[in-house]
Amino acid sequence: MTTTIVVLFNLKPGVSPSDYEEWARTTDLPTVRKLDAVDQFSVLRTTGLLGSDAPAPYQYVELLVVKDMQQLGADVSSETMQKVAAEFQQLADNPQFILTESI
Repeated sequence: MTTTIVVLFNLKPGVSPSDYEEWARTTDLPTVRKLDAVDQFSVLRTTGLLGSDAPAPYQYVELLVVKDMQQLGADVSSETMQKVAAEFQQLADNPQFILTESI
């Protein structure tokens, strides 16, 4: 069964969107997309709430489609992914990782 991990987050104070997005394009996206367990990975910038002028509660959403959660555990334990995860934690303020499955 495929699992989609939805990650909701804002940037930490002092982290600029341009710096985060450059890191996402050059490091996060290409590295995670190469993982054996991952079918798809995208990073989305929110632009607002439908029907409202209010900002979205989160600046960014990541969608990680995982074909094998056990393999993902092995993949993320690699030295490369540990480095990427540590960098992400320096940029993202209390990210929420939500596990989902299709109905």
